Amino acid sequence: MRRGADKTLRWMSTLFPTNAYAMEAEMGLSEYEDFVYAALHADDHTPDPVAHWQKIEKEQQRIVDRIEGHDQVLLRGPNVDLSLSIKERTFRNASGQHNLPDGEIYTGPVEDSANGWVHYTYPAIYQGRSVEGIELTFEAGKVVKANAKRNEEFLLHMLDTDAGARYLGEFAIGTNFEIDRFTRNILFDEKIGGSFHMALGAGYPETGSQNKSIIHWDMICDMRQDAEIRVDGEVVYRDGQFVF
Repeated sequence: MRRGADKTLRWMSTLFPTNAYAMEAEMGLSEYEDFVYAALHADDHTPDPVAHWQKIEKEQQRIVDRIEGHDQVLLRGPNVDLSLSIKERTFRNASGQHNLPDGEIYTGPVEDSANGWVHYTYPAIYQGRSVEGIELTFEAGKVVKANAKRNEEFLLHMLDTDAGARYLGEFAIGTNFEIDRFTRNILFDEKIGGSFHMALGAGYPETGSQNKSIIHWDMICDMRQDAEIRVDGEVVYRDGQFVF
């Protein structure tokens, strides 16, 4: 993360569709291939993939410019009632520079700022283990209560990994609506259009995050129904879409 932040390491993560990945996503191989290439916008319906991602970069930069420089973020919906601070933190415009597929904006929230609860609507997969029905309660940035419907013991074990594991290293909003289903692969799932995700543990230094941990565990929550995000009191996102 340090080398990525100071740009001494140039890196890119992507995926080639295989039978095993297709099985994990509960698709046939041909269906999965179509899904993957559409998500990458490297399919027959995208005449110029480079131009597409450059357009996404411009669209997402408009969002970043509207949100960055503010303080309080409030997320409310049937699966979340949570506040956190982004004061003096930098948002990253993820549009094909390090991941393909891409499509998210993300930052590192102020470490002691998260208060409230979130129920993650998708399984959270880490080290090959799937934890389902996770609900976390935060006070002053720290997870003070955690439960899950499946593999709760593993969740609690990971939360006790080190001092930073109970704090947030990332807050992000997914913007890729070609990714319209859960595939059990975080490269795709964290970009699901109409969702947000937060990572417990290590933050990205380039966002201003100071949280350190040996884990970085992304957990995803759907926001496409009866949900909104407010930034310093202004509604900027409703039912899975930015409203400006």
